[in-house]
Amino acid sequence: MTLDAEPNRELDEEIPPVLILPATLERELDESDESLGLLGRPFDRRAPFFVGLNAAFGVAVAYLIVRGIADITTVLVIIGLALFVAIGLNPIIEFLVNRGLRRGFAVGLVTLGFVVVIALFTILAASPITHEVQILVKNYPRYKANLAAGKGWAGRLVRKLHLTSYLKGSSKLKLPAGGVLGAGKFLLSLGVATISVMVLTIYFLFALPGVKRLWLSLIPRSRRGRVDLLTTEVFTRVGGFMLGNLLTSLISGAGTYLWLLAFGVPYALVLALFVALFDLIPMVGSTIAGVVVTLVAFTRGVPIGIATGAFYIAYRYLEDYLLNPRVMKRTVKVPPGLTIVATLIGAALLGLVGALVAIPAAATVQLILEEVAIPRQNQR
Repeated sequence: MTLDAEPNRELDEEIPPVLILPATLERELDESDESLGLLGRPFDRRAPFFVGLNAAFGVAVAYLIVRGIADITTVLVIIGLALFVAIGLNPIIEFLVNRGLRRGFAVGLVTLGFVVVIALFTILAASPITHEVQILVKNYPRYKANLAAGKGWAGRLVRKLHLTSYLKGSSKLKLPAGGVLGAGKFLLSLGVATISVMVLTIYFLFALPGVKRLWLSLIPRSRRGRVDLLTTEVFTRVGGFMLGNLLTSLISGAGTYLWLLAFGVPYALVLALFVALFDLIPMVGSTIAGVVVTLVAFTRGVPIGIATGAFYIAYRYLEDYLLNPRVMKRTVKVPPGLTIVATLIGAALLGLVGALVAIPAAATVQLILEEVAIPRQNQR
């Protein structure tokens, strides 16, 4: 027995340590015929191949994320605009809730008010627009002949600009098929986007307290109270912006109605509602509405058209550089200069939507700088 045990001891000493297996693993390997062998040494993650592979995967994932965000940019803009409108209308909802109304009933009441305004504008504008389009189609040959002959101020302008060659040809008003299809697609997409914004706004009005609670639940408990105060202040400033914007829109609509009524311009009420709605878009909205109203005023004569254009230029200056900045300074607490700069930057980035949300965004950035960034810098 001693002779047999000695070689076994020497053999065990010759076995490399890496091949010595635990007793339980040896039993499992003996009992299983489907063993695939022992685990090898782990790969070196610092090897150039793995470093390059991880970098390539990182670039691919970043590209997919950026590409995905770019593909859903329109959807994100719709969601963001709906959330912005809901936050802006939230002070009205809170006011009604504090007066004893349930939130659902308050949301329904506010929604009904906006639907009534839109329906009133549609009813008032549908008949005049249809009537004017019919008159344009009917009298187009005569208008075209007068322009080509140089009659009237418009004809003289066309002749001075040497545009009479473009008026030769068929005397019927024709619209290109591609233009009709393009206009149809644009109107369809605009209608879908408008309905989506309205539906999402109503949903966010109902769910805004839950959205706020979800947002705060993502914040660490130690900072949740301060973030709650900052979020409430942001909501207050966005709501102040909406109320201030509604005030300036009502002023512009009332001024337009009185001006058009005084000079006998047709469709004064419809044009006043049109100006009030477009004036909700800061800076650029009043300009677009002013051009449309001025063109309509030219139907009453050149002097009235020129006077209306001058009226809107003066009002644009007063609203954009005096009235609107001062109202925003009181409601959103944004300096007048920052209001103008933020609107210009927002319009350059996102067009009309950017111009609409620029001032609340500037107010939010200013609030974070005043309450978070600057105090931390002062502590150093």
